[in-house]
Amino acid sequence: MFYRRKIILALLQAFDGHLPKISLQKLLFLFTERQSKRDYDFVPYKYGCFSFSASADLVAMVGHDQLSEDSVSYTKIGSDNYIKLLNEKDKKILIDIKNSYGNLTANSLIKLTYLNYQYYSINSIKAKEILTEEQYQNVLKAKPVNDRTILYTIGYEGISLEEYLNRLIKNDVKVLVDVRSNPLSMKYGFSKKQLKTFCENLGIDYLHIPEVGIQSDQRQELKTQKDYDSLFEIYKKENLRKTVSQQEQILRLLADKKRIALTCFESNICQCHRKHLAEAIIKLPEWKFELKHI
Repeated sequence: MFYRRKIILALLQAFDGHLPKISLQKLLFLFTERQSKRDYDFVPYKYGCFSFSASADLVAMVGHDQLSEDSVSYTKIGSDNYIKLLNEKDKKILIDIKNSYGNLTANSLIKLTYLNYQYYSINSIKAKEILTEEQYQNVLKAKPVNDRTILYTIGYEGISLEEYLNRLIKNDVKVLVDVRSNPLSMKYGFSKKQLKTFCENLGIDYLHIPEVGIQSDQRQELKTQKDYDSLFEIYKKENLRKTVSQQEQILRLLADKKRIALTCFESNICQCHRKHLAEAIIKLPEWKFELKHI
């Protein structure tokens, strides 16, 4: 079993085996905030801090009969002691979480996280209802706002879904443009349908333009930077010369939406075709904006 799932089960165990779904997300957030290396990352969602990855793990644990669920809560199944399976630092964190928040209701936990972690409250549908006007205004001030027109590029290699989405949110990206030829991924959250859903749930539009991608069979023997450079020379000569209309489409979208991001897999921009696609776009006659890799 993944260690991160043991944390969820240990958290439920510490709270008598049963927690409301909202409380579990909030307590897990408060737990990971105390870790030196977080086992889960979170995004600002409808009820504040939320981890899509933790939610997927909870679904899996229900499927494995480690948890049961109803419409509003999760319950640990069985008597296995998961607390003893945590490392010593995480055991201490768990004790602190239980002592500090063990008596709080779901609404109290929501308000506590809203007041102390305002960024994670910016998309909340409850913030205005449960906060004072002054507190709510502070939440609004935490929302990233950018008035510049910027073409971003971003890769998802080596980072969690939530960290990836937070980079988009913090740069006030309005549209994610997927430039993969084949938008499928073994990594949770990054296949086309999932990524589109997650983005749109956070107010970010998603658009797939496969024509500007590179076919998978062209990427087989890429071991050195020289191999990548050779591939990109072919890409520039063949693909980019044929896809000027798609490049112009991206530029028009940028002019309209102000901040869009081209996305693919590689974290190293020098090993991804999105670098060369972006450089082709900035050479178009109408270009007058900024380019930034995030």
